Amino acid sequence: MKAIRIDHFGHEDTMHLEDVPRPTPKADELLVKVAAAGVNPVDYKIREGQYPAVKADALPLTLGREIAGTVVEVGSQVSAYKPGDKVFAMIGADGGYAEYARVKASNVDRIPSTMDAVTAAAIPLAALTAWQALYDQGQLQPNERVLIHGGSGGVGHFAIQFARVCGAEVFATGSKASLNFMKELGAHHVIDYKAGRFEDECPEVDLVIDLIGGETQKRSWDVLVDGGRLVSTLQAPDTSLPQAQGKRGLRFTVKPNGKQLHEIAALIVARQVKPYVHRTFELENAVEALHYLATEHVEGKIVLKVAS
Repeated sequence: MKAIRIDHFGHEDTMHLEDVPRPTPKADELLVKVAAAGVNPVDYKIREGQYPAVKADALPLTLGREIAGTVVEVGSQVSAYKPGDKVFAMIGADGGYAEYARVKASNVDRIPSTMDAVTAAAIPLAALTAWQALYDQGQLQPNERVLIHGGSGGVGHFAIQFARVCGAEVFATGSKASLNFMKELGAHHVIDYKAGRFEDECPEVDLVIDLIGGETQKRSWDVLVDGGRLVSTLQAPDTSLPQAQGKRGLRFTVKPNGKQLHEIAALIVARQVKPYVHRTFELENAVEALHYLATEHVEGKIVLKVAS
């Protein structure tokens, strides 16, 4: 099969389309013929050696963390799925940018009949990150106030919608070009991060979802109520700061979860949540896709088309 592989860490020139053996599923896994694969910032972080969970001893590997496609083989312990089933999933660090991928059956859900593979591939990693940040880690409740930094990107655009569905009052930061998009997603208040300080436009909130890091994360302590929560997908918040006292901060890494994917899919089918695919690329143009994600203004997700 063909796959986009790296054999050492680096930049775009480390990525190559290669012919490699088709994987064999383990007893608790499925083998999926990939129709589409989602593209995420974690992909170029892995490529560059900036993702701590993937070290040099894991190389060579195939990039890509989320897929949609058709089951072609099931492991001996799998009874819930059969060849021909259309599925989507977040997978491990090796690898969705390929014609076939293996995935644990517990991490999979069926693609709703009303959804195409490109849309399905845009969901798993990004939507699960938003879901787990808001609910598992952030413990968001109805009528609370939540501030989402980076509200127009892959994770952010799901986070805005999930928070709105929960019944929270949603504040979101982004560029001027993204303000209308974030309003369409359901954010009640949108803030141009370049036009001023978000602290001056945002009242005290119960929860901050940090998808930006750095100084933005540090300043976020100032808008949290006593007992408020700061959840980051990036570096761990500095809880030793004076402004962090009486508040909770944590960093987390998303985990695959087929049951949560099923709940997310139900919201999408009910038209309460909508995945946005900004642009698609062919598998052989994965280098261009990652470059575009890293350098251009992207609203929603980038997806690779792998097979029809």
